[in-house]
Amino acid sequence: MSYPETAGGDHPDARTRARRPGAAPDSSARQVRNGHPAVEWTDPYGRPAGPYTGTGELPHAGPYIGTGVGYVADHRSGGGSFNGTQTAGHDGPRSGGHDRWPPDPSSGQWPPSEPPPPGPWSDEPVPFEDRPATEGPAPSDGEPESGSAARRRAGVRRRRAGRSTPTRQPRPGADGVGEPAPAGSTAQPATPPGPGTPEPSRAGRNLPAAIGVGVGLGALVLASLFVWRPAFLAVVVAAVSLGTWEMTRAVRGSGARPPLPPLLAGGVLMAVLAWQVGPDALALGLLLTILAMLVWRLGDGPPGFQRDAATATLIAVYVPFLGGFAGLLASRPDGDLRILVTLAAVILSDTGGYAAGVFFGRHRMAPTISPKKSWEGFAGSVAAAAAGSAVLLYLLLDVMPLWGALFGVAVSIAAVLGDLGESMIKRDLGVKDMSNLLPGHGGLMDRLDSILLALPVSYLVLTLIVPAG
Repeated sequence: MSYPETAGGDHPDARTRARRPGAAPDSSARQVRNGHPAVEWTDPYGRPAGPYTGTGELPHAGPYIGTGVGYVADHRSGGGSFNGTQTAGHDGPRSGGHDRWPPDPSSGQWPPSEPPPPGPWSDEPVPFEDRPATEGPAPSDGEPESGSAARRRAGVRRRRAGRSTPTRQPRPGADGVGEPAPAGSTAQPATPPGPGTPEPSRAGRNLPAAIGVGVGLGALVLASLFVWRPAFLAVVVAAVSLGTWEMTRAVRGSGARPPLPPLLAGGVLMAVLAWQVGPDALALGLLLTILAMLVWRLGDGPPGFQRDAATATLIAVYVPFLGGFAGLLASRPDGDLRILVTLAAVILSDTGGYAAGVFFGRHRMAPTISPKKSWEGFAGSVAAAAAGSAVLLYLLLDVMPLWGALFGVAVSIAAVLGDLGESMIKRDLGVKDMSNLLPGHGGLMDRLDSILLALPVSYLVLTLIVPAG
């Protein structure tokens, strides 16, 4: 057989003739195409028409496409195969006189004395389930296995093992959501928790640890409020200082370097001024904190000054300034009850949203900011806070249930917005939690996010609906 010099780019004989024009074809060279044995090409009527000649024409699949039947002829051994297996009913050279296989390519016709053999050339193809299960021909020594052949072999192995899709190991994302591990990844597969390892809840928390930490913090706040009121100021100062440290530490990953000492000193100043003087002094403390931060930052030179100043201003407003409203609430004669109903409304909102989101959550509220929040959870937050606040304000502060329900709605909306605001900051910084100080909760800011924005809303609403006592 002869091949034009432009035949088959990966055919060994063609490459030899391309390097040495006029060289005789090597009849012993294996005829391959893209890593597979060369097939017998057919004319539109399904009759054999000789081997591949490098013309670029596609083979005629005929009526066998999609039936699981395909014929691959091996010109060296004289036998046919189904996708690497021998044709059903044929074993090597044809028995019963069919020793000329395939037919003479020069004529493209079967000899008159030899009818076409059964199998793929007949009208009754061999059913797929009757063919022997195989993984395909193994690559010979020195011949690399192509990607398609490797995928077919892997597919057969998966079917034998009872799996329909490839096994993919999860990779934790920004919110712990499993993602397919990239190719070449060295991530280890997730191991199931042991007998002593607590399993996370459906919302992604370690629920027993979260409940234990929450109860402990609540007991500390209540003891400071009702045992000795000035101790609550120390609790506020400690919470504001830890939150400021967590925020400053988190933003350093983005390249910002806000000065920590003036922010810590300003947080203490704002809490004390709000407790002792009032809201005007709280605003003055914020102004003094920003000025001290700018002066401190001058010592580090011009590079990144605007970035660091803007970041420090955000931290000063977000943590110590909003936290100072706790001092304003507690400084009233009935401040302990005002703090109690505010924290109760936030806790009811968080608990109601958590329960409703776990059991009924279907429609995502802000998928790009907090994928686990749903509109059903938001409705549960508002309903729980409104119902609980109506009862608490009526019993503790002698407020009509309607006004108490409105107070709960306002605090719940502020708490949800505060949670979303902190989630947006964490998304921008690329962190899941601000720190790991509180087991089951993350950082302290992950608990203060809802409270910080709820404090000024509570202060405003209670000033309007509760007479000064």
